[in-house]
Amino acid sequence: MRSFAGLGQVVDDTALTFGPRDSAPVPLSVLDLAPVPDGGTAAQALHATIDLARHAERLGYRRFWVAEHHNMPGIASSAPPVLIGHIADATTTMRVGSGGVMLPNHVSLVVAEQFGMLEALHPGRIDLGIGRAPGTDQVTAAALRRSPEALSADDFPDQLMDLLGFFTGRWPENHPFAQITAVPGRGNLPAMWLLGSSGYSAQVAGLLGLPFAFAHHFSAANTLPALALYRQHFRPSDVLDRPYAMVAAAVVCAETDERARFLAGSGALSFLRLRSGRPGPMPSPEEAAAYHYNEMERAFVEDRLATQIVGAPDTVQRGIADLVDAAQADELMITTMVYDPADRLSSFERVAAEFDEQESLAARQDAK
Repeated sequence: MRSFAGLGQVVDDTALTFGPRDSAPVPLSVLDLAPVPDGGTAAQALHATIDLARHAERLGYRRFWVAEHHNMPGIASSAPPVLIGHIADATTTMRVGSGGVMLPNHVSLVVAEQFGMLEALHPGRIDLGIGRAPGTDQVTAAALRRSPEALSADDFPDQLMDLLGFFTGRWPENHPFAQITAVPGRGNLPAMWLLGSSGYSAQVAGLLGLPFAFAHHFSAANTLPALALYRQHFRPSDVLDRPYAMVAAAVVCAETDERARFLAGSGALSFLRLRSGRPGPMPSPEEAAAYHYNEMERAFVEDRLATQIVGAPDTVQRGIADLVDAAQADELMITTMVYDPADRLSSFERVAAEFDEQESLAARQDAK
C-alpha cells in the first residue's frame, strides 16, 4: 500500500465547537449544495452559497464543503472544483472542500490537476473529499463516464491509488502512469477524506488511515454500523494515528419548533420528488404545506424528517448532542436545505449562537 505522507492538515485548533463532552469539543462545519429555489436561478443559488460561506467563516465554522450532483434542477453544485475556487477566494481562513467529488465520474489525473491547483492557490485550506457513488441517476452517470461498461466496473480502489500517485509521484515499479507529471497536482496535496453512506468506503478509509465523513443526512440507518466498521478496520497512517470521523446531518433551526418544521417542509418535498423521479427546483414552504400527500408519500416524508434535527435552538442543541454522543463523532457537518437563502443563513447563525452560549456556560462552570 502506498503511503499517504504529506496529505495535509485534517483539523486545526480554531473553530466553532460543540461542547462540553468527556473528550475534546466537537467542531462544527458546513455542507452546502447551492439549492435552487423555485422561481430562482442557478446563478443566484451559487452567489447565495458564496455569501453563506463568508458568513460561516465569520461565525466560526471550521470547514465549508460543496457536493457534486448532476441532472438535479434544484441543486447547482455540479462542479465542486470551480465553486471551491470562488469560495476560497471569498474567504481567508476557513477550510474549503468537496463533500464530495464522485471519483468514478472523473479520471484521477484531472482530479489531481484540479485540486492540486486549488491547493497551490490556497495552501493549507483545501479538503478533497472523495465519494464512490455517481451522485446522479444511471442515465446521467453513463453520459458522464461515456461508456456503459464503466457503470458496472468497480475500480474505485485503483482510481484512488492512481489519484495518490499523481499527487505524490510515487508509483509501483513499471506502472504505466509513472512517466506522467500532474501539474500542478504533484507536490500540492490537499487534505484527503473518504466519504460514504454505507460500510464500503468506511472500511477503505479505515484501511488507508484516512479521515472518514458519513452521510447521516440521507443514510441515517447506516451511520452507526459504518462508523463501527471504520474504527474496526482503522490502521494508523502518516495522516492519522487514530480514527477521525465526521458525521453530516440535516439541520433546520428557527425561532420556534413549529417554524423550523414549516421551513423543513421544502427540503422534504424536494427529496420526495427526487426519489419519485420528478426532480425540480426547491419548492417554497407554503407549497410544501399545501401539498396533498398520499399515505405512502406522507410516510416517506415523516421518515425523512425523523432523521433530521429540526427545531428551535434548544431543540437543535439537544438533537446534535444526542447524535454526536451516539456516533462518538469527532466533527459534525451541518447541511440545511430550505427555500430562502435568508432562512438558511439564519439557521446557521442560530446554531452558532446556541453553541457559543453552551461553550461560554461550560467555561463559567469550569471556572467555579
